[in-house]
Amino acid sequence: MTLSHDIADYPEGIVLAVDKPYRWTSADVIRKLKYAAIRHFRKKNLKVGHAGTLDPLATGVLLVCIGPACRRAQQLQDHDKEYIATIRFGATTPSYDLEKEVDRTFPYAHITQEAVQEALKGFLGEQEQIAPLFSAKSVDGVRAYEVARRLYRGGRFSEIDATALETLHRSRIVISEIELLDFTPARPATSTPAADALPDGSAASSRIHVADTAALGLPETRIRIVCSKGTYIRAFARDLGEALGSGAHLSGLIRSRSGDYRLAEALSVEEALSLFYVDLA
Repeated sequence: MTLSHDIADYPEGIVLAVDKPYRWTSADVIRKLKYAAIRHFRKKNLKVGHAGTLDPLATGVLLVCIGPACRRAQQLQDHDKEYIATIRFGATTPSYDLEKEVDRTFPYAHITQEAVQEALKGFLGEQEQIAPLFSAKSVDGVRAYEVARRLYRGGRFSEIDATALETLHRSRIVISEIELLDFTPARPATSTPAADALPDGSAASSRIHVADTAALGLPETRIRIVCSKGTYIRAFARDLGEALGSGAHLSGLIRSRSGDYRLAEALSVEEALSLFYVDLA
């Protein structure tokens, strides 16, 4: 199946649910699909954007809006979302995920499946959340990650810098559902590089760093979360670690649903590209 070559045949525009690849940025996906869409519709000023970014090390539903659908991007972004988050305890990173190396370690022998289950109860409902230091959140008109990168030196922030970064705007979020899917206890550390630290062979991913924390043998849990817009799952991982008297970071993230769009129906980038047939004759 391919699309018509006339964008006017789609008065409401086109919304594609794409499964964003691991170690691709959301901009990588948009760049690739926009190039194909412009050639397909033969319209140089065609608008293509997304309704809610995904971090490079996350996969799952990214809503790509084409043409008039870009006007609905904010409306689509306002819907709730579902994530499957994998969280490792006993270590933190400045980015709260694997994009930065471990900066601190914490005791974790006391963390059990029962302890995690009990701690999760405190995260249901409306609450205040502080955005991650390395995020796209705007701070006085400047992206938080731009401020953070200027202050991040030698693998860590100074105490003064960390205090300054606490000026990030706090947000009210809602977690409507939370479910512990599984828990893996600590295991012996290994010097063998872990699967999540290895390149995936994608040209788009080569500049995205992935720290190897799986080799540390830390306890790990997988959690399903349904939440409101503006919720940072990396920040949730940080807060869960603190609630358990330890540290934690996000080691994997899948957006399994965005509004009514589910991962099961999402297209791979290749499948999305196949919708745009360009006649070069």
